[in-house]
Amino acid sequence: MSARPPLCPDAVALLACPVCGRPLEATADDAALRCGAGHAFDRARQGHVTLLPPGHRAPSGDSAAMVADRVAFLEAGHYAGVTAAVAEAVAVDGVPASLLDLGGGTGHHLGGVLDRIPGAVGVVLDSSAYAARRAARAHPRAVAVVADTWARLPVRDGVVDRVLIVFAPRNGPEIARVLRPEGRLVVVTPTGEHLRELVGPLGLLRVDPDKAARLAATLEPDLEPVRTVVHRRELALPRSTAATLVGMGPHARHTSAEAVEAGLAGLAEPVVVTVSVDVTTYRRRPATDT
Repeated sequence: MSARPPLCPDAVALLACPVCGRPLEATADDAALRCGAGHAFDRARQGHVTLLPPGHRAPSGDSAAMVADRVAFLEAGHYAGVTAAVAEAVAVDGVPASLLDLGGGTGHHLGGVLDRIPGAVGVVLDSSAYAARRAARAHPRAVAVVADTWARLPVRDGVVDRVLIVFAPRNGPEIARVLRPEGRLVVVTPTGEHLRELVGPLGLLRVDPDKAARLAATLEPDLEPVRTVVHRRELALPRSTAATLVGMGPHARHTSAEAVEAGLAGLAEPVVVTVSVDVTTYRRRPATDT
């Protein structure tokens, strides 16, 4: 691995110390982040930084094998349409200057969005150090952070124009806290048609029919929906690539490589797979007088 990539100062400026909440700045050599109170957080040699309060552990994230599968699948361009749909949703309400990708994994989608918005900066936040190692080099205008998305985010109040969540958990109160007053949250969730050709033969997890209602319940006390766009396309994949698709997501935690291989053996090649997701935009709910 080469030397750490340089840090983008404007991206670092979005971050907050997980101990005291003060703004963070990079040291002169970009080897660490420090706040005004003297709390310091060293960068890993791969380029990411862990921002957790003392004694706090992030939830278990994606394994090295899952991250490797994700890199292979995404870099092959199979989800380019998803990235494009996210970028379009991000730009509908004006050109953002700052983005936060929660549970952003390798930073692939954020990198694609930043490519379309010259000058914007971003933060990828994920609980997996394996993913953060990749995300540290996802884009020169982004910084990668290992943190707990269910706890207080190491991000300053009201500094983010767009929060992105692609197939990841949602923390409504914290999202509302870090968004600017006119900011937007863009959430990508699978529909019941997503990967439907693989669900039965491989015994994969099915999308909860009440998922939309549960999503609303976690967000709408603080945020309200603005619009939803459906992105749908069919992929024709070799069996090996279909196995990689399964291995990169939550399905991998509930099956084995041998079971996936056996299930795919009964399917015609190429394997036709439906990609079907909702891309929903939220805004902060206006405060009401009491």
